[in-house]
Amino acid sequence: MGDSLRKVGQRELPSMYLYDELGTALFEAITLLPEYGLTRAEERLLRRHAGDMLEHLPPPVAVVELGSGSGRKTRWILEALADREPVAYFPIDISAAALIKCHQELGNVGAISIVGLEKSYLEGLQEAAARRRPNQALLVLFLGSTIGNFDPPAAEMFLRDIRRHLKPGDALLLGADVEKSVHDMLLAYDDPAGVTAAFNLNLLARINRELEGDFALGHFEHHVRYQEMDCRIEMHLRSTRRQTVSIRAADFTCIFREGETIWTEACHKFRVEEIPGIARRTGFLCEAQWIDTEWAFAENLLIAD
Repeated sequence: MGDSLRKVGQRELPSMYLYDELGTALFEAITLLPEYGLTRAEERLLRRHAGDMLEHLPPPVAVVELGSGSGRKTRWILEALADREPVAYFPIDISAAALIKCHQELGNVGAISIVGLEKSYLEGLQEAAARRRPNQALLVLFLGSTIGNFDPPAAEMFLRDIRRHLKPGDALLLGADVEKSVHDMLLAYDDPAGVTAAFNLNLLARINRELEGDFALGHFEHHVRYQEMDCRIEMHLRSTRRQTVSIRAADFTCIFREGETIWTEACHKFRVEEIPGIARRTGFLCEAQWIDTEWAFAENLLIAD
């Protein structure tokens, strides 16, 4: 993702590295915060409409989830599927801790077979697709508006990459957070309790733990901004003073100016009406959309063309 976000003169760290064991736990806590309505909106849609979504997909179906996390939201899809057929579920995550939690969360769903894949999205998808039974369709879940972590050209490139691993008739359920008031969007990524700040700063703590870095966490602060032209929330870590940081394991040293930032995550927000066009350009047809109105969020069922 770092390549997709690069700005000249802007220091960056890829957001995938936010999710070590502690980072994963902190993100789970973020999803429970009153300011972060995204996860609850998606859970409402899945709880209310999982059966409707599956009506578009004749059996047999195997479910593959890109970035499963704990799998809490996925339960609604899997339980609805278990009502009609045995469930084959392939959660994909780079975090071993997340996959363990996923097994714990979903192991009691009907007649379910869970094969966790500790891999990147596309590597895991390739393996899951190779494991499908003859005549079995794939339902790929890409939830949580993770697609918004890419800038638009990179997002479409990634969707094309997903499509290359699918057969015609396979499906992608794509969660997309929708534009809303700037105040609500900023608050969702900068909560008063400081949980999101701790999540962001843990990235530097992880570098210290794993790569012998010497980041002084007290000399960086969580910073959030909204780029109106790009409809994008950005998370940064801002240096509060001029300082020098070394990462021994990478043989790397850099000097930060006061106020200089490290860009750690981007969260693009969508318009509902733009998603069918994105689908067409990337080899899919937008079969159906379900919209949450309490916290603007869209669940989009895309069928591989």
